[in-house]
Amino acid sequence: MNRVPPFQKYANMGMGMLLPLYPLIFVPVYKDYIWGGDRIIRRYHRPAPPGIYAESWEVSDRPQEMSLVANGSLAGRSLHDLVRDYGKELVGTLSPADRFPLLMKILDARDHLSIQVHPDDVSAKVVGGEPKTEMWYVLDADPGAVVYAGVKHGLKAGKFRQAIQDGNVPDLLTSIPVFPGDVINIPGGRIHSVGAGCLLLEVQQNSDTTFRVFDWNRTDYDGKPRELHIDQAMQVIRWNDIEQARRPAPACLLTDAPADGIVCERFVSPYFLMNQMVVTGPRSCSTAGQSFHILFIEAGAIKVKGNHAIVTAEAGMTLLVPAAVGVYEVREQGGAPARVVQISLP
Repeated sequence: MNRVPPFQKYANMGMGMLLPLYPLIFVPVYKDYIWGGDRIIRRYHRPAPPGIYAESWEVSDRPQEMSLVANGSLAGRSLHDLVRDYGKELVGTLSPADRFPLLMKILDARDHLSIQVHPDDVSAKVVGGEPKTEMWYVLDADPGAVVYAGVKHGLKAGKFRQAIQDGNVPDLLTSIPVFPGDVINIPGGRIHSVGAGCLLLEVQQNSDTTFRVFDWNRTDYDGKPRELHIDQAMQVIRWNDIEQARRPAPACLLTDAPADGIVCERFVSPYFLMNQMVVTGPRSCSTAGQSFHILFIEAGAIKVKGNHAIVTAEAGMTLLVPAAVGVYEVREQGGAPARVVQISLP
């Protein structure tokens, strides 16, 4: 089900010279996990054959799920190659990584995801794998939809291990009703799951380490239970994690926007920052050379002007503005306000 349309061949401008950077669009990489649906394709009118599209990897520097540029003179180049060739001109001075530091996806949960946990910086050194803190932004949610995030107060490891055997793990987790516009914080070590009926934008550290604890007693396409990682998970779970994970939409996003729109800070972690913009007129933004900006268009359409390039994008599309672009302009298209999620390094 994965990709890839034909692209123009990459060429250097001359001996040792690289093509200039500009706002980039990538080819989505789709995943057909058993819990997925087809809302990503239907909601955003994407050209794709019928099937299951559980995830769309929008910006990814992973060997098996690599983002390829879809627009402009760099079309066909991989994100990994761009990081290698352009370095801090692409990622910015705040990034210490030799690969792109974040991974961004859209998730369509037609059914429950497995109950799982990711290691944090400390536990990853003990159990192995890559640390992962992630954040979910709720794009849509069916009536009654929930997510699970964190354990109930007083839960001990022994009782939890017994619940795994008895098949009642969900009863020991914090169930959170969710609504469009909510932000859900999932730091490493917080056990979690996405309930059926959720459409989420997920931003995370560039990691694909997941320790699955419980999978709702279902089987995969071959009729076999999916692999669990209970021993690793038991060493990773934060047993005293009762912090509120849900952050509802703030008042600033529910009021009338001024002529040039509004910007609200929605999430800050040591790994990434999320702002949300309502664009009603031309708005000047700047990377200051410190960080790339990822722009996801939640609603409406925008035109982005930066480094002598103009790129247009509609709802459901993702742009990567390289750090070297510096100052760029975002303007709504079509006369209606545009809602944009902006991700950068903190």
